[in-house]
Amino acid sequence: MGPCYYPGEWDMAKASLDFYYDFASTYSYLAALRIGPLSEAAGVDVHWRPILLGPIFAARGLTTSPFAADPEKGRHMWRDMERLAARHGLPAVVKPPVMPANSLLAARVAVCLNEASRPAFSREIFHRAFARGQDIGEPEVVRQALAGLGHFSEDVMETAQAQANKDRLRAQTDAARAAGVFGAPTFICADGELFWGHDRLEMALEHAAMSARR
Repeated sequence: MGPCYYPGEWDMAKASLDFYYDFASTYSYLAALRIGPLSEAAGVDVHWRPILLGPIFAARGLTTSPFAADPEKGRHMWRDMERLAARHGLPAVVKPPVMPANSLLAARVAVCLNEASRPAFSREIFHRAFARGQDIGEPEVVRQALAGLGHFSEDVMETAQAQANKDRLRAQTDAARAAGVFGAPTFICADGELFWGHDRLEMALEHAAMSARR
């Protein structure tokens, strides 16, 4: 006798979540390093969506990161990052030499990679930026990240800088803004529910899982 089948059981949609992030975003670093095991435990598929916050900020009349525009807020953010990294068992935070970092090249490479390769590369770039204090705007840093993951770095870098791929990143950033993204990290569930900020990660995963069961 075969397994029992209950109506609707196999038709239930798989829970999913879009994870929008910018490599210059400190709190995106925390989310990127934590989202893997948390999403697996919650049974939620995560789609990693690298974007550029610069155009999104510009559309809102901002010329730089709020943390750069307000030094007092910036100082608090770094202390907050230290506390959160320790709380979640992540490597100690090291401030990169350039902030906000130039995340353009890394974002283009991330968009160029396929869905299977993108998470590992993204975590490596974030680790280099905020755990090793490297300048991810330097092509050599991005090249080393790719090579360390087994990619033919020169080929990937060339493809990433092609106009078609530049357009993909621009389109993804525009789509994020159209979906309501105004900062990073942002998590958008399949039903359109938006959660902003690293501290909403668990809530976003919980909502994604529950909405898939409805």
